[in-house]
Amino acid sequence: MSCLLLTLLIKISAAQEQLSTRQQADKLYERYEYFKALRMYLKLANSRHPSPIVLERIADCFKNINLYEDAEAWYARAVTDSAANNITHYNYAEILLRNNKFDLARQQYLRYFRKVKDTAAMRLKLFSCDSASAWIRQQPNYSVAVANRFNTTFSDWGLSAMGKSSWVFTSDRRLYNGAVDERTGNSFYKLYQADASGGQITELQIVSSQTGQYFNDYHVGSAVFNAAADTAYITVTTEIPSYDIALDSKTKQRLYTRRLLLIIATKRNNLWVETAQFPYNDVNKYSLGHAALSKNGQLIYFTSDMPGGQGKTDIWYCEKQADGKWGKPVNCGPNINTKEEDAFPEIGGDGALYYSSKGLPGMGGYDIFKAMGEKDKWSAPVNLKWPLNSTSDDLCLTTTDGQTGYFSSNRQNGNGGDDIYQFDRAMVTYPPVAKQNPPLSKPALPPQKSITAPPPNVTGAVSPVVPTNDPHAASSYGVNNIYYDLDKSNIRPDAEIELEKLVQLLKDHPNFKVSIASHTDSRAPGDYNFGLSQRRSASVAVYLHRAGISADRLFISSYGETRLLNECADGVPCTEAQQQLNRRTEFRIIEE
Repeated sequence: MSCLLLTLLIKISAAQEQLSTRQQADKLYERYEYFKALRMYLKLANSRHPSPIVLERIADCFKNINLYEDAEAWYARAVTDSAANNITHYNYAEILLRNNKFDLARQQYLRYFRKVKDTAAMRLKLFSCDSASAWIRQQPNYSVAVANRFNTTFSDWGLSAMGKSSWVFTSDRRLYNGAVDERTGNSFYKLYQADASGGQITELQIVSSQTGQYFNDYHVGSAVFNAAADTAYITVTTEIPSYDIALDSKTKQRLYTRRLLLIIATKRNNLWVETAQFPYNDVNKYSLGHAALSKNGQLIYFTSDMPGGQGKTDIWYCEKQADGKWGKPVNCGPNINTKEEDAFPEIGGDGALYYSSKGLPGMGGYDIFKAMGEKDKWSAPVNLKWPLNSTSDDLCLTTTDGQTGYFSSNRQNGNGGDDIYQFDRAMVTYPPVAKQNPPLSKPALPPQKSITAPPPNVTGAVSPVVPTNDPHAASSYGVNNIYYDLDKSNIRPDAEIELEKLVQLLKDHPNFKVSIASHTDSRAPGDYNFGLSQRRSASVAVYLHRAGISADRLFISSYGETRLLNECADGVPCTEAQQQLNRRTEFRIIEE
């Protein structure tokens, strides 16, 4: 009897501890995991009398994963309930403005501001409705088109020049089955490199000089490069361990939210290595990221919500000191910064500051503005109007002459969430954005878009597969190939033995350099295997560098699955021993 009673008490306790669907959804929502929360809220909305809060949060989730037409439909349903929160009317107005429904947006803004007495904010929002409606009808001064060579059905944004022949941008396109951002349901943002035409696109991977691992755990991007294209300032999102993150004031949990920091990377033999963090990072207190460099490299501008600013996020700058270090941050001042969000600074080739603001009169969302000056002395910012701006978020304008260039936007009728657009100053007719009937739908992952794997020589390879009779093969000096476990890039104990031999050889012969060529087997998509071979080469390079071998003595090549040593191609049955032969790094000695 006592055993039966104990079992019953355990079951009752477990039932009490189990969270309801609503409680689970709320916790996910509080953790900013909108994509997962949405699925649960949609189930709750099927009840006969769903809570207005559930309807509001469904709309919020759709908005935060950039499904704006769905968000509009659910906000419209939510505001019909007399118990709807007043902020729902404001959010509904924001979506209506974004979807170019200006009269309806005005009505919802006015309804919200009847209870919230903020005359300045109300005037700004009503101005956005009026100016957007008027500017779209005017003859534009620019032609604008989607830069299809960079874009996918995912989000692609933040184009930046890397030297004179390459572009780098940020994207959450899915190259392989990796970790998913529970906020959006898409992959994490990574950096991608494109040649001048945009025809060859590869992931630009950044390796840590401390751990030898790539920055693959969370969001990476955007990036800005110095004039020599050998130093980069890269924005990453809260890459520190979770136990080092301060408790979130709202949920009392350690959350990866959107805290940003800057890392500094340098290029070493076709490999980008993180060498330092920007000295004023502090992710437990504020974000700092999205940097821009002055033409002479003596000033760095960035976005931050650090204490002492004008509003929610401000643009700040640091000046390089005589010793090469960055001086303390200085706010760019009230001519640039507002009480709202000011972000995404870019310094154009014409010397102007281009940035985005939500606190100045515009069309809604982030608008791009232009100002002349430097440091904290600026002219009054000028709104670039339609079609460079829209009722959506417009940002990251880059230009060499102020007449042509690129910018990013999540406006309607693009290819994906965010897209890269190109512009040219010319008197042209640009049609207004078409309105669409908002469907009621559940979220779905966008279709996968494949990207062609790089050719074998994309990394500047210096040698083909080394034949056994090659006198320059490292095996001629007693150093053998090293091998890897499936889908791994870490250095195994058996590989350390060979690498120690190589270290000693290079120390004994200061005139020797070494080619490092890494490969994979065929059991994954080609583009994924190319990245895996890059990670293997990087692991070797970091090992040798830590052992005292200068980076200028290392030549790195990565081939993926393009140079198999046997017949084990896709679909060919092979033993594990045969597959192991292909998961290798080969060494070749280069004598000066």
